Amino acid sequence: MSKRIGVFGGSFDPVHIGHLWIAEAAREHLSLDEVRWIPAATSPLKTNGPIASDEDRLQMVRLAISGNSHFVLDERELRRGEMSYTVDTMTELVAEHPGDNFFLIIGSDSLETFDRWREPKRLLELVTLAVIQRGGDPVVDVSVVDQYVDANEPNQNAVSVVPMPLIQASSTDVRNRLANGKSIRYQVPAAVEAYLHANKIYQR
Repeated sequence: MSKRIGVFGGSFDPVHIGHLWIAEAAREHLSLDEVRWIPAATSPLKTNGPIASDEDRLQMVRLAISGNSHFVLDERELRRGEMSYTVDTMTELVAEHPGDNFFLIIGSDSLETFDRWREPKRLLELVTLAVIQRGGDPVVDVSVVDQYVDANEPNQNAVSVVPMPLIQASSTDVRNRLANGKSIRYQVPAAVEAYLHANKIYQR
């Protein structure tokens, strides 16, 4: 029996409550059997790279998703250790899980730059884009994918919109608060907060 698998990539620098909320909203809305969390290596669109080390980011995600049987940590992009393209990761996953259906969880801001991604047409052959529609954001404009979909064989599942409330949480804000000695309680899971303080990550 085929599974419905969500793929949630990001720098997770650090992982915060908003990430968990997004993953759970997508899981519920799309009836996903699992969500694979994939901490990213250097992103082609964010060449400055993450601030925390790869191992620290992995450990924080591991702590954050612990206890949720639907969430799985996938280390492949960090272990690959090079410029990371989503289409390469999805090609691997589809080959490893033939017959399963994949949903790539992205923000509406990422959808806007979809035409700059590596092999967007090929990517749409592998996955359905699960675009997060945050409360207060404009209606998601999915027309950016039209040029990659065969007009004679329209793929009705190219994009699926996942509605959810507005979340005022960001990795940048968490890093800034730590650097300035402010509380991050309730912005990240308690185990991640303890890890950040114990290892003095992001602190001046």
